[in-house]
Amino acid sequence: MSATSSSPGAGAGTGTVTTAVPARLDRLPWSRWHWMIVIGLGTVWILDGLEVTIVGNIAGRLAEDGSGLDITAAQVTGVAAALYVAGACSGALFFGWLTDRYGRKKLFMVTLAVYLGATAMTALSFESWWFFLFRFLTGFGIGGEYAAINSAIDELIPSLYRGRVDLIINGSYWLGAIGGALLSIVMLDTDIFPEDLGWRLSFALGVVLGLVILLVRRHVPESPRWQFIHGQGEAAEELVGSVEREIEAEKGAELPPPAREITIHQRKSIGFGTIAKTVFARYPRRAVLGLALFIGQAFLYNAITFGFGTILITFFDVPTGSTGYYFAVIAAGNFLGPLLLGRLFDTVGRRIMITSTYLLSGLLLFGTAWLFGRGSLTATTLTVCWCVVLFFASTGASSAYLTVSEIFPMETRAMAIAFFYALGTAAGGITGPLVFADLTASGVVGDTVLAFQIGAALMCAAGIVAAFFAVKAERRSLEDIAEPLSAVREGEAPERG
Repeated sequence: MSATSSSPGAGAGTGTVTTAVPARLDRLPWSRWHWMIVIGLGTVWILDGLEVTIVGNIAGRLAEDGSGLDITAAQVTGVAAALYVAGACSGALFFGWLTDRYGRKKLFMVTLAVYLGATAMTALSFESWWFFLFRFLTGFGIGGEYAAINSAIDELIPSLYRGRVDLIINGSYWLGAIGGALLSIVMLDTDIFPEDLGWRLSFALGVVLGLVILLVRRHVPESPRWQFIHGQGEAAEELVGSVEREIEAEKGAELPPPAREITIHQRKSIGFGTIAKTVFARYPRRAVLGLALFIGQAFLYNAITFGFGTILITFFDVPTGSTGYYFAVIAAGNFLGPLLLGRLFDTVGRRIMITSTYLLSGLLLFGTAWLFGRGSLTATTLTVCWCVVLFFASTGASSAYLTVSEIFPMETRAMAIAFFYALGTAAGGITGPLVFADLTASGVVGDTVLAFQIGAALMCAAGIVAAFFAVKAERRSLEDIAEPLSAVREGEAPERG
C-alpha cells in the first residue's frame, strides 16, 4: 500500500525520503475518520462566531448603567473589536510560524487553550481596560487557530472533497453566530438575568463548549504531510497505514493503489526569508490574489457587521434585547452560502466560483446601500437584503482561506495563511471597525451608506483580481498545485542543510 525509502539520516531530518503518503491520503473515500477531523478541528469556528456575535449584540447592554463596566457602545464595537482583530493578526503570525516549525497538532491544542482562557477572563471583566486586554488575547488565540486549523484540514482531507469541506468548515462560523445571536436574547433579558450577569454568562457558555471541542480534538492526529517533511517519515507511514486499515474495514473493500510518489529532502524548519521569497518572488500573482481576497472580505465583515446591531438600534429603533433575532437571520444566510455552493468549488471550479461570489456580493451590497440611502428599507427588509448579500459574501470569504492554504508550498502553508490573514485583516479589520464604528453610530444616513459602499467596492475589486489570478486547484493534490520546496526532482541532487 506504500512505497517508502530513505537515505541514512532521514530520521534526523537531514535525509531524503520517497513516499506515497500524499497520494494515499488523496485517494481515500469519505469515512468516519474524516468526520472526526471535521468535528475536532472545524467546530472551533462555531466558537469564534459565538464570541464575535455576542460582543456585537451586547454592546448596547455593556454601555448601560448597571452592566458592571464603564464603557460605551462605540468602544465595544470600535476599540474592543479592533483589539480583537489586532490580537488575531498577531496570534496568526506567531502561532503560524510555530505551526510550520513544530507541527499542526501541538499548536491546534495550544491555540484553543489560549482562546478559552482569555474568553473566561473576559467574563470576569470589572474595568474597561481588563475587557480590552482579554479581547486582544482572545483574538490572539483565534488567530493561531486560523493558521493551525486550516493547514491541518487541507492536508488531511482528500483532494476530491477539499474545497467543499474547507468552505463549510469556515462557514460554520455562522452557526456560532446564530447561537450567539439567540443566546444574547436570553442573556440580555433582565427578567431572567441581572444586567451585570447575563453578558458574563454568555462568555462562560462559550468556554464550556470549547472544553468539549478540546476533548474531541485530542484524537485528531498530526498531519502526515508535515511529518514526512520534518524527519518523521516512519510516523507518517504508520499513521496513514492505520487510517487505511480502518477505512477498508469500514467500507469492506480494498483501497486502490496510490497514483504517485514524491521524493522529499527532509528538513526541520524553514526561515522567514525563504518563506517571503517563495510567496512574493516565486508566486507573485498568487500573493496578489491572496491579499485581494482577504482585504475585500475583511472590510465587508469586520468593518460592517460589527456595527449591525448599532445600525438597527440607531436607524430603526430596534430594542437592544431584540437585535439578536435579526442577526440570527443574516447568520443563517451566511451559513447557507458555503453549505449550498461549496460543492461547486470542486466541480465548476475555483476561478469561476470565487470571482462570481465576490462580484455578486459586492454588487448586491451597492444595491443595499442605494436603498438604505433612499430610506426605502425597514429593519426587516434591510435584514433580508443582508441575507442575500451575505449568502454569496460568506462563500467568497471562506474561499479566501481555502485559496491561501492550498496555493503555496507545504513548508510555508501555515505562515502563508497567517500572513495573508494578518495583513488583509489588519487592513480591513483594525482600521475598519475604528472608522466604521463612528460612521454607523453617527445617526447620519450618508455615513452608513459610505460604509456599505467601501465594503462593496473592495469585494468587487477582489472579484476582478480573482477572475485573472485564481488558480485551478479543484480536485488536485496540494503537491501538484504548489510543489514542496523540499521536493527532489528526478536526476537532481538532494538539497543539503
